[in-house]
Amino acid sequence: MTPDIEAWQPWHPEQVAERLEGVGVPWYVAGGWAIDLHLGEETRDHEDLELAVPRERFEPVAGRFPELAFYVAGGGQVVPATPAALGEHHQTWAYDTAAGAWRFDVFREPHDGDTWISRRDASLRRPYGEMVLLGPAGIPYLSPEVVLLFKAKHCRPKDEQDYAAVAPRLTSGQRAWLDSALELVHPGHAWIS
Repeated sequence: MTPDIEAWQPWHPEQVAERLEGVGVPWYVAGGWAIDLHLGEETRDHEDLELAVPRERFEPVAGRFPELAFYVAGGGQVVPATPAALGEHHQTWAYDTAAGAWRFDVFREPHDGDTWISRRDASLRRPYGEMVLLGPAGIPYLSPEVVLLFKAKHCRPKDEQDYAAVAPRLTSGQRAWLDSALELVHPGHAWIS
């Protein structure tokens, strides 16, 4: 039986960070929570918690959560995380069977060693050490310009809210990277300065 895909009760990033301490895999908070970790405050409600890891290094992360069942999300479906399903889609949802709720989503990202490779365009590459920042509580999160690149695809109200909150605080280097990446992936996008 597949769990209800709407049954989200996400954990807070601190709960995940505590469990992943010392895992030895580059992991980071992504999405809206990454924006809030960068800003140092919770600016909106979060209906989910998104993490990312290098694709081939997912198992050590999943191993830190033996009480959770992992499912692959993609193509409008959520299916058990079999090797075939893991190879087909990049999203992996963590389900807490005892609570009957999804706790977080893990993006399994392309990489070359310690270099991240964008799913949107393989020419976009950055060392993890450059694009993963640490919040005051030591929680690793994705640099805001990279978060905004992913949010630019849909531009939902929450994405626009995140952009409005963080765009004025981007450094000139972050802004230049975002503009260049948007021109490559989403030419003419409204967020290009």
